[in-house]
Amino acid sequence: MYQYDPLTALGRKLAMRGLTVTDTTDRLHVEDATGVSLAITCREREEDGGRLWFFTEAGEPIGEADGEHEADAILHILGCLARRAEEAAR
Repeated sequence: MYQYDPLTALGRKLAMRGLTVTDTTDRLHVEDATGVSLAITCREREEDGGRLWFFTEAGEPIGEADGEHEADAILHILGCLARRAEEAAR
């Protein structure tokens, strides 16, 4: 039986956007072409009734980890990477 893994599914979609994605057991390491990176985890969010959410390595909630909110999570991640690239360029 196939079990849906939201972190793996997110990693595939990010890789399709040209990002380098390394998938470990409990996190994704996402890197853009400039070398800016972000680690992403997936865990239950108590404030949302225990639903699965994506989080940054700093514990910042990204979005709910389901197919319906996946596009929002991708946009958030791309925004985080862009901000980090901008900060690194200063």
